[in-house]
Amino acid sequence: MSLVIKGARPYGEGEPVDVLIEDGVITAIGPVSVPEDAEILDAGGQVLLPGFVDLHTHLREPGREDTETIDSGSAAAALGGYTAVFAMANTDPVADNALVTDHVWRRGQEVGLVDVHPVGAVTVGLKGEKLAELGTMAKGSAAVRVFSDDGVCVADPLLMRRALEYSTALDAVIAQHAEEPRLTVGAQAHEGEKSARLGYPGWPASAEESIVARDCLLALHAKARLHVCHVSTAGTVDVLRWAKDRGTKVSAEVTPHHLLLTDERLETYDPVNKVNPPLRTGGDVEKLRAALAEGVIDCVATDHAPHAVQDKDTEWSAARPGMLGLQTALSVVARAMVEPGLLDWRGVARVMSERPAAIGNLPDHGRPVEVGEPANLTLVDPAAEWTVRGAELASIAANTPYEGMRLPAVVTATVLRGRITAREGKIC
Repeated sequence: MSLVIKGARPYGEGEPVDVLIEDGVITAIGPVSVPEDAEILDAGGQVLLPGFVDLHTHLREPGREDTETIDSGSAAAALGGYTAVFAMANTDPVADNALVTDHVWRRGQEVGLVDVHPVGAVTVGLKGEKLAELGTMAKGSAAVRVFSDDGVCVADPLLMRRALEYSTALDAVIAQHAEEPRLTVGAQAHEGEKSARLGYPGWPASAEESIVARDCLLALHAKARLHVCHVSTAGTVDVLRWAKDRGTKVSAEVTPHHLLLTDERLETYDPVNKVNPPLRTGGDVEKLRAALAEGVIDCVATDHAPHAVQDKDTEWSAARPGMLGLQTALSVVARAMVEPGLLDWRGVARVMSERPAAIGNLPDHGRPVEVGEPANLTLVDPAAEWTVRGAELASIAANTPYEGMRLPAVVTATVLRGRITAREGKIC
C-alpha cells in the first residue's frame, strides 16, 4: 500500500515537498516517483508533524459506555491528530488486572483508528490500600508500561515507594495524580480571591505541590521513573525544576485547559469549567506556559474526560470534574503557545508527540518526519480557524469548555502506519 502526501512542509519549515509512504514507512521525501496505485493526499503547503500521542485520556470503556466508548474516543483522537492514546484505569471494572487491560488493548486494535494503550491501576480498585497486579499487566497482551490511579492520589507514601521500586524491574513509569486528600476535603475550586468571594470551598495549590515534592524524593531514592499528571500550579513548576536539577527521573504533563483557562471562569458558575485539578490563576497559567516551552514540563496531555449531561448539567458541588480535550488540544496549544511565540511547530511536535511517546515507551510513535521512519503523521492547516461546538465533536459527551470559541489551526488529516484514519473532519 502506497500513499503520497503532496506539497507538505515538515515541521512548517522550508519549501513544500512530497512524502512517499510504502508499507507504513516513509521511503522518500522531496521529488518522488508516484506509484500507479498510490493514494494521493494533497497537503497544499500545510504543516506535517509526527502523529500526536496522548498520555492521559479517559475512554470510559468498560463501564460508562453512555459517555464514551473506545470507538467514539478513538474517532475523537484521530480527528484531533492523535495516533496513540493512553486510556486511564478508572473504568468499571477498574483496570487493575490483565483481564481488563488486555480487553482494552484488543478493543483498540479492533477499532484501529489509533493505538490504544491501557494504563494499569497502581492499587487494587484505586483504593490506595494494596498494590495491583503490575507484573501480570506488564506481561499481558497489552504490555502495560504506565500505571496510575488517576482520579485519586496514591496518598500512602509507603505504598507509593513500593510501586516506584517495583516499577523499575518492569521498565515502567508510575503516573501520579498529585493531590493530598486531607487538604482537599470538600474543595470545589482553586483556593484564592475568586473562590473566597464567590463562596467556593478552596483547593490549595499546596495539595498538589506537597505530593509532587514527596514523590520526587521517593523516585530519586528508588531510581525510578515518576510522571506527574496534569500540573496546574507555579509552585509545582519550581518543585519539578529542583527535582530535575538533582537528577530525578521525573517527567510531567500539562493539559491544554490549564494552559489557556483560568479561575476567572468561576464567575459563570458553569460546571463545564469544573475540573480536577481546578483551573488556577493567570499567574499560574503564565508559569505553566513558560515551563512547557523550556522543557521543565515535558509534554501536553489532554485529560480528556467525557461526562453524561446529568453529571455536568447540575449544581457545581454535585457536578463531576472533567472536560473533553482530544479534538481541541492542538488548537488550544496553538492559541496558548504558538501564537505568542513560545513554541514553533517543531516545538509542538516535541510536546505533543516526541516526549509523550518516549515517556510512554512507544518506539514507533513520536519519530522524526524522515526517510525510514514509521508513517504515523498529522497534517495541520495553521492558517485555518474553526468554531467549537460540543454537539459536533465525535465524543458521545459534549462537555467542552470551549463551546462557541473560535480557535486557530485545524487538523486536516491523520495517518497511522501509512493509512489515513481521518481526513477533512471525517473518519476514514
